[in-house]
Amino acid sequence: MSSEADLPINSASNTIPGPIPSKFELDARAALIAEIKETADKLGVDQASRGDLKILSRALKELRYAFKVFTPFRNVKKVTVFGSARTAPDHPDFLASVECGRKMAELGWMVVTGAGGGIMEGAHQGAGAAMSMGVNIMLPFEQEANPVINNDAKLVTFRYFFTRKLMFVKEVHAVVLFPGGFGTQDELFEVLTLVQTGKRDLMPIVCVESPGGTYWANWFEFIRKELLARKLISPHDLSLVRLTDSIDVAVQEVTNFYRNYDSMRYIRDRLILRLHNPVSDELLAKLNAEFKDILTSGTIERTEIHLFEMEDDSTRDLWRLALHFNRRDSARLREMIDLLNQEG
Repeated sequence: MSSEADLPINSASNTIPGPIPSKFELDARAALIAEIKETADKLGVDQASRGDLKILSRALKELRYAFKVFTPFRNVKKVTVFGSARTAPDHPDFLASVECGRKMAELGWMVVTGAGGGIMEGAHQGAGAAMSMGVNIMLPFEQEANPVINNDAKLVTFRYFFTRKLMFVKEVHAVVLFPGGFGTQDELFEVLTLVQTGKRDLMPIVCVESPGGTYWANWFEFIRKELLARKLISPHDLSLVRLTDSIDVAVQEVTNFYRNYDSMRYIRDRLILRLHNPVSDELLAKLNAEFKDILTSGTIERTEIHLFEMEDDSTRDLWRLALHFNRRDSARLREMIDLLNQEG
């Protein structure tokens, strides 16, 4: 079991220089820290119970330390790999998870898992210790971290599932899921919900298992027959997730999502899409014709970098599109990004 006190410190990973913050950025950080302190003081005024204070204190400590561990790697793309801790090392899904971790690491991606055995250990084996990160959970029966990530400075152990789950989604650029139990299903539905509702930026979500498996096919059939048929979801929502029995296809699905598209950001009432390539007049016209239904006003248009984006060196030189997105049709926005990746 690892904590801040007993984790070894990897000096190389903790001294990666970042951009020098401007006075505007420093003032903004100071204001937020002051707001956190003010909120803490209000807990005393509210006469919050000792139990409530323990939850808040522990959650804040866990997140602060997790952010500290992940910060040096913020500019490295990461994929979270979910799947059963019970999958045996000789199972085809385990072997596929090893291949997945290896191929993603070879492409420069770090692999994040729950740090346990089974699929999680397989993905870490493939990626290797240098390209692995772990977010473990303290359980009554104590989940031991797998040998690849145990005692690594890039391992964080959480008491609470909700703080751990935040790191699974907040810090990564893609999610790949292998067959698993309640936990795997929980993570899949949570990330789908966050992406569908716009609470998390769009990213590829890929469900994969070895050839001949029926786990994800049966899951998708349930989604189609029970959720879609009852109009509990939109037909476009199905575009938020991909199913495959090929690791090569899964890796391609993840990497192709970022072939042209890089990232997004809201600035006031406009959504900014950052792209690696300029958008031609023909493609811009096609976007406005096919995706006018997701706009609240105006058109999709080219735009220059905004002052608020100047702090991020990694996106400063990218091309940009701006639109007044309705913040409701995230699946349609995903289809638009797919078109940008295909034709841009």
